[in-house]
Amino acid sequence: MAENLPVVVIGMGRFGSALALELARRGTEVLAIDNRPKIVQGLSGRLTHVITADATDIDALRELGVDEFYRAVVAIGGDLEASILTTSLLAELEIDDIWAKAVTHQHKRILERIGANHIVLPEHDMGERVAHLVSGRMLDYIEVDEDFALIKTRPPREIVGIPLGETRLRSKFGVTVVSVKSIDEPFTYATADTVLQYGDVILVAGPIAKVERLADRT
Repeated sequence: MAENLPVVVIGMGRFGSALALELARRGTEVLAIDNRPKIVQGLSGRLTHVITADATDIDALRELGVDEFYRAVVAIGGDLEASILTTSLLAELEIDDIWAKAVTHQHKRILERIGANHIVLPEHDMGERVAHLVSGRMLDYIEVDEDFALIKTRPPREIVGIPLGETRLRSKFGVTVVSVKSIDEPFTYATADTVLQYGDVILVAGPIAKVERLADRT
């Protein structure tokens, strides 16, 4: 029900501004807030509602109607005190769904304790993703949970030319091929009858250690 409700984004640094612009591009109404007039002025022609205000002032947040929003994002990264205080004020205003950017795991734990429902560690997550791509044979890597990932890779030689249902891939490796892309073709769902070829690209889901082990065999 809250999927396309308006969102308030506080902190218009690189992360916050990119998030606000992408939400607006997708048709979500965004209220963007930052305490730096120059930043706000630079975004005024790109976002419909972008305002200069001090988000650590609960009265200022009330005046802007922030307490009427269902979802808010605290995208402040450089000023930990402001990030923590803003998040606590949103919790005090009883915002139902609070997202917050953290710069360290300690920062993350504090934000969780004071009321943030979702924590994003963009620098850490991106570094971890790139490390997987640089060190292995993955074409892409997305960690979807603490110990579960979706990777894009090439099929190992041992499962090429055989229907997936006969490869015993799940029992041998503990992973599942969920989609396949043949040369000059779009991605399509993989089935037990799918026969992989050299040059195909596959999406594989499973525990992180197991998808890594499969990718190392390509």
